[in-house]
Amino acid sequence: MSTTSNTSLKGKVAIVTGGSKGIGAAATLHLISLGANVVFSYSSDTASASALETKIKSEFPSPEAGLPRAIGFKGDSSSITDIDALVDQTLKVYHHIDIVVANAGIMTLQDLAHTTEEIYDRHMNVNVKGPLFLAQRVAPHLPAGGRIIFLSTSLIASSTVAPPYLIYLTTKGAIEQMVRVLAKDLAKGEITVNGVAPGPTATDMFFNGKSEAMLEMFKKSMPMGRFGTPEEISNVIGWLAGDSSRWVSGQIIRANGAMA
Repeated sequence: MSTTSNTSLKGKVAIVTGGSKGIGAAATLHLISLGANVVFSYSSDTASASALETKIKSEFPSPEAGLPRAIGFKGDSSSITDIDALVDQTLKVYHHIDIVVANAGIMTLQDLAHTTEEIYDRHMNVNVKGPLFLAQRVAPHLPAGGRIIFLSTSLIASSTVAPPYLIYLTTKGAIEQMVRVLAKDLAKGEITVNGVAPGPTATDMFFNGKSEAMLEMFKKSMPMGRFGTPEEISNVIGWLAGDSSRWVSGQIIRANGAMA
């Protein structure tokens, strides 16, 4: 890896929600590899968070008497109280925030007939309310050149969507509109707002509830004959977080291996 790549985010501080597993963990590691310090949040899986912190300490040791390269924060990404605490903790430790990756999300597959108010409310709270109010709380602290990156899904633009994706895609449609509108709202402060929309990616959330036969069907439908990896998605996040993307805002990047 070149020196420029290693230091492209040197001195930056990032928040990554849902940052202990899957795409969030890959994004946490990638941003650190680019030079950033990261506060990653997680809701309940303390074991995964601890394992990630151990990995970071091993691969990216802090400078002697320096700030930690990363800290984990346990909290509910849909709770305003916990969002405030996450922002406050980041400012207390690192004194500034430059990058926000609103990655935390849930996906329960139910068609219209089986969708309950509880399923709807939980998905809207985690997938829409959480990212929106995180952006609201962080925006006043972001400098010119600050970055907000949301996570959507390439299924939004797919012509073949199964009915059980109803609520999940409803929330991601809201995310894509937030990207479009917030990019204009925050442009005056030279803060960019973008989204990354992965195709099928090899994460626990994607695999959950799917049989081997179903996964094989998904894989065969992909033009490249495979699923994406969390690292491939985190590479796109890293680019959006860096200086090379400063003229890119209000965009959704569909990282999906040519998925229709």
